[in-house]
Amino acid sequence: MRNVLVPHDGSEPSERALAHAMEVAPDARVTLLTVIDPSSGFGAGAGAPGAAEVWYRSEKDRVESRLTDAKQTAQQRGMAVETVVEMGRPARTIIDHAHSHDVDRIIMGSHGRRGVSRLLLGSVAETVVRCSSVPVTVVP
Repeated sequence: MRNVLVPHDGSEPSERALAHAMEVAPDARVTLLTVIDPSSGFGAGAGAPGAAEVWYRSEKDRVESRLTDAKQTAQQRGMAVETVVEMGRPARTIIDHAHSHDVDRIIMGSHGRRGVSRLLLGSVAETVVRCSSVPVTVVP
């Protein structure tokens, strides 16, 4: 594997996915991707002028800080790492990024939702597995 994409949202499953990527692809270039989903948190103050931009900047600053920590962890193991923050629907953005950036494999965590929660919220990992044109490893 030359190029590995690790979707990273700061959760324990995404941390396990990064650890797995470091173990199975120590010589690969790793891209840590966080997708900011505009439907996930923007609501309060939605009608105020500039509120969406303020929310996005705040969210981007928060995730970039988290990505810096994950990047340092991988770099300490000697891995080449880049971080990317994109806005969009998580599964579609992950798939599109992998397709347009010559990714050999996606390694991602699974939140393990079951039952009604999974039906209502869907599963990003499941969608990526079904729709990706590159191999996907889901770390439980």
